[in-house]
Amino acid sequence: MKRFKTLNVQAFTLIEMLIVLLVISVLLLLFVPNLSKQKDAVADTGNAAVVKVVESQAELYELKNSNDKATLSKLVSAGSISQKQADSYKAYYGKHSSETQTVAN
Repeated sequence: MKRFKTLNVQAFTLIEMLIVLLVISVLLLLFVPNLSKQKDAVADTGNAAVVKVVESQAELYELKNSNDKATLSKLVSAGSISQKQADSYKAYYGKHSSETQTVAN
């Protein structure tokens, strides 16, 4: 028992732990909003790439079917694009309403 009393254990105090938690919470407050902005920017860039793919597929469809105008539903039914790509195309032009959509719904 005397041996345990003589041991001097170094540990963190409550104040030190609170300071560490404060620093971590401040860092989270700084970085979490930036991460959500980056997620939106990445999604927007991905949708812009899908727009180029859809427009290229529309041009190919119109070249292949010279009498027929390409629409999103025709491209999906022909298997040129997926429904997810068509939805991304619509979402992109829904967000960027100032630009004109080249492929009709």
